[in-house]
Order: sequence, then structure tokens, then C-alpha cells
Amino acid sequence: MTTLLESRYRMVLRLLPAYYRREREEEMVEIYLWDVDRETQDQSRPTLGEVASIAALALRTRLGAAGAPRPYDRLGAAVRLFALFAVLLQAASVVVDRVLGLTWAATHGPAQWDMYVSGFTARGPALAVAEVAVWALPLLWTVAYFALLHGRLRLARVSALLAALPTLWPFLAPLVSTWFPPSTAFTTTSALFSWLTALALCAAHHRDAPPASLPVGTPGLAFAACGVVMGASVVLLPLAADTVWAPATCFAVGALGWLLWRARRDDRSTACGAIALAVLGLLLLTVRVAALYPWLGTPVPALVLGGALVQAGILSLLVAVLAVVGGRDLAAAR
Repeated sequence: MTTLLESRYRMVLRLLPAYYRREREEEMVEIYLWDVDRETQDQSRPTLGEVASIAALALRTRLGAAGAPRPYDRLGAAVRLFALFAVLLQAASVVVDRVLGLTWAATHGPAQWDMYVSGFTARGPALAVAEVAVWALPLLWTVAYFALLHGRLRLARVSALLAALPTLWPFLAPLVSTWFPPSTAFTTTSALFSWLTALALCAAHHRDAPPASLPVGTPGLAFAACGVVMGASVVLLPLAADTVWAPATCFAVGALGWLLWRARRDDRSTACGAIALAVLGLLLLTVRVAALYPWLGTPVPALVLGGALVQAGILSLLVAVLAVVGGRDLAAAR
């Protein structure tokens, strides 16, 4: 006779995909009930830890565990590639931003250096700590990127989560200071981009998943290439360069290069690449539009507004092309 505890375990196990339940449900229920007195099973419930563990397993098995059916395998591959591309983009973007900022402050005289330093110290010691953390923590995207590609998954996860933390500061700062954040849409989409990247990395790159690897090139070469493209985009058009300019330009160049590279290949081993890039491009487009929207109707220089509009148009076109290519690749890979 089934007890209430067994029924409750089976109900929680419904979080798992059907293929996994068919193979493991009876074994898991037996293990959960092993040391529970049958007389007390009608008064017992699964613990929060057990429920959380099953929920994590449900997510992991849907993202390409070993032996998973093809739909889950494809979904997991797409999420892993998205996380890898997004981490690379943010890692290179942060390094380029910090290097260019420090270079500008150090080479334009004492007044510019004082202005740069005052950005940390002008609001007092307590907020200076927060400003230093906001400046430094995003550099951990670089640690997350190289750790991920060298199989150091725990380090990659912790680094990505810490790197995403400063995106919450614009929401907290108005509560503890007189600082006013940028537009709500921009801060929200920027935070969404960073946290979706971190969560995708944590969820899809697990111990049962294939190791992370780039479709082409070495980790150092890909990082350097992204840095060069981003740095050049800022140096060549400094007046058009807002916070979205460099990563969006790098994405456009990288996505176009990927499409050309894919067109020369016959195999479908990269069938999920287009889908991953399409999702990444859509997120970047959202941030681009959120940054652009407050400028509409204001006296913004034509180069700044024009550059942002052109970039938004290119991102839209690339997202549409990548979505079509990704759909065809997935259909061909079935």
C-alpha cells in the first residue's frame, strides 16, 4: 500500500523528464524511503533539501546529461554555447573598458586622473568600497571564461555569479546614497543579460555535460580577437562609443564570421551555434534599444544617435538570419 510520503516523493519526482523517471523513479523512491519508519511515513514530507536537489537534477537532465534524448541534448548544447559566448563577450568587454579608461586617465594629465579617481572617492569611504567593487568584480568574467574552458567548473560558476553582482548596484545605490542610476530599462536589461549568462553557465555546464570548448580557435586567441575588435571600435569612433557599442560591434563581427565559417562546413556538429548566437544577439539588441530609447527626442549628437540606430538595425538583421539558420540546422540534424 502506498504511503503519503511515497506519493509525495513521486509527485516531486514529476519534475524530472519522463525518460529519466522511466529509468530511475523506482530506484530513487526506494532510496528515499529506505531509512524512514513505515509507521511515520504518513506524517512525513520530503525535505526542502531533497526537493531542491530533485529540482536541480530536473534542470540538469533537461540540459544534456549523458544519454539524454536528442531534444534535451540539443537544448543543453545551445544553452552551453550561449553561456560560453556571452561570458567571452562580457569578459573581453570589461577588460577593454578598464584598460581604455585607465589609459585615458593616465595619459591626459593630472586633472583627468583626479577626475577618474574622484569617481571612487567623492561619496565617502563606505561608497568608495562599493564603487571599487563595481569596478573590479566584473573582471571576474575573464576568470569565469578561462576557468570554464579549462574544466574548472566551480571556479567558473562562482566567478560568473560574483561578476554579475555589480549589475544590482544601480538598484541599491539610490537607497543608500544620492546617486541616480541610468534609465530603469537600461539597468534592468543590463542586469538581465549578466544574470542570464551566469545562470546559464551554472545550469548547463554541469558534471554530466560535455566539457566546454570553442567551435574554432583557442581560448586565448578568441579572447584577444574580441578585445582587439572592441578596442578598435572605440578608438576609431570614440564619439559613438557608449557602454553597449563595443560588445555589440564585436558580436556583429563575430556572428558574421561564424555564419561565413559555418557556410564552408558540411557537418552539422555546430547545429546549435546559430540558436545560441541568436539568443545572445537578441539580448544585446534589447540592451541596445534600452540604451538608445532615452536619447530619442533629445539633443544627442548625430554621430552618437546614428551609430546606435545603425547598430540596432544590424543586430536586428543578424538575429533574424541566425534564427532562420538555426531553425534549418536543427531540422537537418533530426
